[in-house]
Amino acid sequence: MGQAGDSPLFLRGLWYMAALAAGFRPGGMRREMLLGEPVVIGRMKSGEWFALRDICPHRGVPLSAGKILPENTVECPYHGWRFRGDGICSAIPSLVEGQDLDPGRIKVRSYPVREQDGLVWVYVAAKGEAPATEPPRVPVENAVPRWTEIQTFHCSIDHAVIGLMDPAHGPYVHQQWWWRSKAKQLDKAKLFEPREAGFAMARHAPSKNSRAYRLLGGAPQTEITFRLPGLRWEHIQVGARQVLSLTCLTPLDAKRTRITQIIWSDHPVFALLRPVIGMAARAFLRQDGAMVDLQNQGLRYGPTLLWIDDADRQAKWYQALKREWAAAGAAGRPFKNPVKETVLRWRS
Repeated sequence: MGQAGDSPLFLRGLWYMAALAAGFRPGGMRREMLLGEPVVIGRMKSGEWFALRDICPHRGVPLSAGKILPENTVECPYHGWRFRGDGICSAIPSLVEGQDLDPGRIKVRSYPVREQDGLVWVYVAAKGEAPATEPPRVPVENAVPRWTEIQTFHCSIDHAVIGLMDPAHGPYVHQQWWWRSKAKQLDKAKLFEPREAGFAMARHAPSKNSRAYRLLGGAPQTEITFRLPGLRWEHIQVGARQVLSLTCLTPLDAKRTRITQIIWSDHPVFALLRPVIGMAARAFLRQDGAMVDLQNQGLRYGPTLLWIDDADRQAKWYQALKREWAAAGAAGRPFKNPVKETVLRWRS
């Protein structure tokens, strides 16, 4: 038996992929939702990144509705209060000489933020601690995203992740002539092993009924890795060439999860078939999103969900990983990966 939601919904002490870096220029900012909180992300005139709670402590107006000044501060549009990238208030224009108020004692919550491999990562601390690690790196030299797609699923991060890692839904949800057929399901046996804050389906040859892989030629090998809080990597190697797909699941709030699909590749077929590959990936996400909408019709009644082995073992691992991450953080001890190396078997 299993139930999405028997672990903390949002995990702290982790990096979340908040935005694509290409959408920002120096002096630009925008409002994002992250774990149910409004966050303004932007770049100062100097180019420095910042991420602040998007609520002015004076009267509650979103700072993202204001502007970035040449002095590298964010100005609230209501009364002109100004905040540095570290969240410290640097000026309150309405103050006059002799009034005993130090703006520097006022602070908006700030978040550590990094741009890396074309992605903007925001660290959500558990107890105000500084990040002990850097955001996950893309294992491709000079990585520049070649294709991206962003969609929003109307479900919690848990249901989005579990749907993403579900190995048995493909023949039913993703019915395309160029991908696979429900009439040609095969028995699968894949080796899984623990990885940093997650697990991986060890490198293997793709399924024979996945026609899309044939376009890459040669003898492709693929490895699929999941990592908390919601990152799925598929790394395909064809000789010296590679295709890397990263799916980032970012919880906007308790009922919405943003899905960002990014592909990096130096394989020549990618340049030739980029429109087709993009169309296929976009269709896959839309089909998954439509199934989420159907699932919501049942979930609104709070049913107990039945999970089986081995097809649903990854879902159970995900819940175990979340529980251990939260427990380790609360106790101030190192995280202990609960996943053990094993072979899972299913038909799809």
